[in-house]
Amino acid sequence: MDEQAVRDHAQALCDALVAGDVDRAIESFSKELRQNLGEVISMLPLPSSEATVESVEHGGAGYNVVLRLVGETEEVLIQTRWKDRDGQPTVVEAGHLSKTVREVEPAEDDENLGGEADNGAS
Repeated sequence: MDEQAVRDHAQALCDALVAGDVDRAIESFSKELRQNLGEVISMLPLPSSEATVESVEHGGAGYNVVLRLVGETEEVLIQTRWKDRDGQPTVVEAGHLSKTVREVEPAEDDENLGGEADNGAS
């Protein structure tokens, strides 16, 4: 397992999250993480409109990978720990590094509906 293999698997995880394919995304998770899937999924802004690999660093027996995920109402940085499991880079740990709440801009249709409701009440 080398840095490029880890980066490729991390990018595939990001791509699966943006595609809304959670089943494909969790293929990268260890057996232990899958047993606590609710805890891991609750950290992720789903659906994600954007997901990128921010950094990959070798440390000890594995790699630390920071993922940046953007959802409708929040942006999070997730620290993941990857190790070799059966010849594949696998996420063995995940945790929040940061979480930023994003303001949701109202859609034009929402503004028009609000205006129509006001006009009807007059």
